[in-house]
Amino acid sequence: MHSVTVHQCVILLEDPVSGALPLSLTLCGDRPFLAWVMREMQRFGVEEFVVLTAHGSVDILTAIENLGSFLPKPATTVTSVIPPGMGTGGALRHVRSCLHERFFLCPANTLFSCNLAHFLKVARNGHWMLLRSAASRDQQTEILLGEEGSVSFPQSPEAAGQSVQFSTGLCLFDAAICEILTETCSLERDVLPKLAKNGTLRGVSLAGDFYSSASDSGLEKILEEMSLRLRRAAVFLDRDGVINQDFGWVGTRERFEWEPGAREAVARMTDNGHHVFIVTNQSGIARGFYSESDLETLMDWVIDSIREYGGTVDDWRYCPMHPDARIARYRGHSADRKPGAGMLLDLLQRWELDPARCVLFGDQPTDMQAAQAAGVRGIMVGPDSLAVLVPEEGVSLYESGGLESARQAAI
Repeated sequence: MHSVTVHQCVILLEDPVSGALPLSLTLCGDRPFLAWVMREMQRFGVEEFVVLTAHGSVDILTAIENLGSFLPKPATTVTSVIPPGMGTGGALRHVRSCLHERFFLCPANTLFSCNLAHFLKVARNGHWMLLRSAASRDQQTEILLGEEGSVSFPQSPEAAGQSVQFSTGLCLFDAAICEILTETCSLERDVLPKLAKNGTLRGVSLAGDFYSSASDSGLEKILEEMSLRLRRAAVFLDRDGVINQDFGWVGTRERFEWEPGAREAVARMTDNGHHVFIVTNQSGIARGFYSESDLETLMDWVIDSIREYGGTVDDWRYCPMHPDARIARYRGHSADRKPGAGMLLDLLQRWELDPARCVLFGDQPTDMQAAQAAGVRGIMVGPDSLAVLVPEEGVSLYESGGLESARQAAI
């Protein structure tokens, strides 16, 4: 089965209304609004952003270039200045040579914060729109959602067997969409309605929080709402013995066996709005059992498999160092190796986390020591599994008493 993870997002930058910059590039709190959008996309695997702009001023190009400094993970950002008058569809056609086989497309001035893994696992191929059921003060396009994800753009909202949804602006396309794009066309007015009429556009409706920077008068209110939702609590997970069976130095898929219910538990964490991180000692590399490349290949598969189940891993860290390493370059002591807190501290800093709202699940005393050193609450896995400790009802695991609540809910 091919990967559900999509690594590229094309961003349509809006025109400046007043001043030198579009509102999505102006500060919303401590970073541009667009940086918040990109940060959320990184949580689900996006590594490359293609920003399409009709205005190539030095101020705009510099602001786009600086976006990476606000992101928690490294990203490639490509900017393309589109000739005027091409429309959004023409702009996409203009960059067709650099598009991945599958890619997200979103406007720069809207953010729909939700569990995108549910979108990814359904929208495996073809052309899709992400929809929401609740309207907001920033009205978006009305869509009728029918059986098996069929969509239509109605003149009237009433239709039997269909529900009124609202476009979030986020789409997931196959690169084949470029075959129907003309040099001058609008995605919203021309392309998407045509795809819907032909039955080749489908939709998924999810719950989430919708924000728009379409009006500068609303940016401060948007920031207040976003700060409550996007500065998330976080869960750190040890790997072997927590999400997979600990057979000792697991570095390949052949030796990787999931703990029962672990992927579903991560999905519940993601649904609850938590960041999820993996922090793992990997002395098997130092001992020569497998390479860093082997581990990275394995972890790509692990994270993709978790997204198949409706969860995500926002980021991960590993430490290959060991005092008794067979391979010389890995021999030594490291503050990253648990019980050291280096991996946790790095993620806390990069993702701007509050340690008081974080928890680490581990199966070894060294995990608990690392958590304590980082100021993070530790929860021991064993004899209760991760699936038991993260019940279906959901708990705020970072809060005082959360572990006991989890245990009681599982009885």
